[in-house]
Amino acid sequence: MSLLYEYALTPDIFDKSFYAHEDVGTARFEHLKDVFLEEALARNLRNGEWLSLFKNDARLWHHRGIELIKKMAKQNRLCSASPTLPNTPDSDVDWCKEGLASHRIKPLTGIITSHHIIDEVGADPILGDMARLGSAPCWVCRSNSVRLRRYSADYEIHLHLVMNTANSIMLIDPHLDPTQHRYDCVLPLLLLAKRRSPMPLIEVHRIISIGSGRNTQIINQAEWERRFRLAWGTALNDENMKVEIFIWDDFHDRYLIADNIGIKMSNGFDVSSSVNDITTWSRISRKDRDDIQREFDPVSNRHKLWHRFKVP
Repeated sequence: MSLLYEYALTPDIFDKSFYAHEDVGTARFEHLKDVFLEEALARNLRNGEWLSLFKNDARLWHHRGIELIKKMAKQNRLCSASPTLPNTPDSDVDWCKEGLASHRIKPLTGIITSHHIIDEVGADPILGDMARLGSAPCWVCRSNSVRLRRYSADYEIHLHLVMNTANSIMLIDPHLDPTQHRYDCVLPLLLLAKRRSPMPLIEVHRIISIGSGRNTQIINQAEWERRFRLAWGTALNDENMKVEIFIWDDFHDRYLIADNIGIKMSNGFDVSSSVNDITTWSRISRKDRDDIQREFDPVSNRHKLWHRFKVP
């Protein structure tokens, strides 16, 4: 299970008349806000037709629900998805069916809807009743951390959604060296973002030296450019992708920082051939994510920047 989740939401849960009292809706959307602005994305079904529904004043939408949608759109937390059913849905039930069909093509974490719709389309673990989310399998499956094998395939499974949705991505690992076999997984991770338009801004951050203690060795700027271009240049050029490399004096912790999630990685991006090598990734708060992004901004002066260049 990834640390970034994706849900579809049926329109009825945004309808003010869905709630016995307006305060009930306010409380429910406050709960959703905490999740959708930190942990989850919403699938914008039928290439944005879902989002366009809320511009229609024919229904009285709950103002807190509309506020949440606007914030998700502004913060890049809506994921466009192609139509799956032949016709545009004209009812809440049809939108649920569109979500289910979309899920069969590209799995969702869940679909948040109402018990009325669940009664009509039939019970399914992927469906979560808005009034009973606390017991819905598709909602309680979320976690702040995940244990995974240090395998390239596991990294790709957990980061696929991030690389396909984030507008900015920072790979922060003091020892990341693309010429070392243990970092062979990094290029395939980067290529998960290929053919996106527009292409996300991708950065890699590492330190200028290799080794530790008496074995510490400073690698000059030209050598770092040679290593990254040798390992990644051709593949990135073939996909018309660019990655900016930052070489710093020193830092220790390892992260993936994107505009829609921050992940602290115990062992960074290196892999192991041992089946018993398990690592832990933890999602960090937006506040800390923003602070880490500022830490690795050259204007912050928190670290000394030795060199920066783009590949290819």
